[in-house]
Amino acid sequence: MTSHEYDADVVIVGAGPGGATAAYWLAQAGLSVIACEKTKFPREKVCGDGLTPRAVKQLVAMGIDTSREAGWLANHGLRIMGGGMRLEMPWPDLAAYPSYGLVRQRQDFDEMLARTAQKAGAQIHELTTVTEPIRDERTGRVEGVTTKDGRTFRAPVTLVADGNSTRFSLALNRQRREDRPLGVAYRRYYKTPRHDDDWLESWLELWDGVPGKSALLPGYGWIFGMGDGTSNVGLGILNTSDAFGQTDYRDLLDRWVASLPEEWGFIPENATCPIRGAALPMGFNRKPHYAEGALLVGDAGGMVNPMNGEGITYAMESGRLAADIVAMAMSEPAGPRRERVLEGYPKALNATYGGYYTLGRHFVRAIGHPSVMKLCTRHGLPHPTLMKFCLKLLANLTDPTDGDAMDRIINGLGRLAPAA
Repeated sequence: MTSHEYDADVVIVGAGPGGATAAYWLAQAGLSVIACEKTKFPREKVCGDGLTPRAVKQLVAMGIDTSREAGWLANHGLRIMGGGMRLEMPWPDLAAYPSYGLVRQRQDFDEMLARTAQKAGAQIHELTTVTEPIRDERTGRVEGVTTKDGRTFRAPVTLVADGNSTRFSLALNRQRREDRPLGVAYRRYYKTPRHDDDWLESWLELWDGVPGKSALLPGYGWIFGMGDGTSNVGLGILNTSDAFGQTDYRDLLDRWVASLPEEWGFIPENATCPIRGAALPMGFNRKPHYAEGALLVGDAGGMVNPMNGEGITYAMESGRLAADIVAMAMSEPAGPRRERVLEGYPKALNATYGGYYTLGRHFVRAIGHPSVMKLCTRHGLPHPTLMKFCLKLLANLTDPTDGDAMDRIINGLGRLAPAA
């Protein structure tokens, strides 16, 4: 389908989960794809490494083997620690999603997705840093990219999937919205006997010492067993907290980890890497998601779920959605009809996530107040039915059509809320 003036049908900036997923589905649709990735796989990436059933659904759709033999550790659901309680909540039993979550280090995960895209026919150019867009001199439309080493890749459509820093979006003058939530996350791997834990463990209270008898630290924490002798231990904090930007997050993680039981082995001697951190761009904090031939995917478009800080799922889902729309657009001749199809991308994103992300913004504002978080922890955790509802809401796991009463309430709230 590529004309003589273009190098490919689509150029993708970044080959992380969003870019690689888009590349796979575009290649499956018969389009020629070039993805430019500034690093070389395998590469380090700050993440909690936990995947909910929403992300697992995307992996299964791409034909990826998710068995233990293939290096994955499955989990049953979420374990909540807080208010002196420990509550285990299995993933909801839904027709629309698998019944299990997964864990895998991003070092393996990202490369697996990129290689899957390559096998489907996409070109992945590693160690290729994109510096600026190529624009049509008459219309200003983006028609490809220029790289640091002087190469150019031209295409009628460009997908921007270069993560939370998204320098390419800035080159397109798509600025971050200050009225949208932002989080930060810091994590470290430790050798531990807890490495085979088959629950994703979330801590709603971080103590500076003995729980209930020491200072309560800002943020929330997690402990995810990796199944390889280590656990991913980390914390996150939202910009609705007074402590955001005023805190040494590495010191915060050290202090919380020091308060955990000694037999878990979360001590500096058992750490396998330094503490590393990253930003979490949430709730559509960068727009427009489409303009002038360029679509934003995943973190580049601020698509992290504000309810739970989950980014991989929404990178993969938006990558697939973008691929579907671009494939449809490229079946049309260049001109107004193709443009109309591409303009459907932000509308589709809003229809899928807009109301839910608006609910997420209000949720983030509420839990930014320690008194509200304490109230939720103390009085919510003792009620299993309420917590089951919260799990479905926060993990965005509902059946869209044949669900139970909880699903209908959550889906209804998302439809009623104004788009993000």
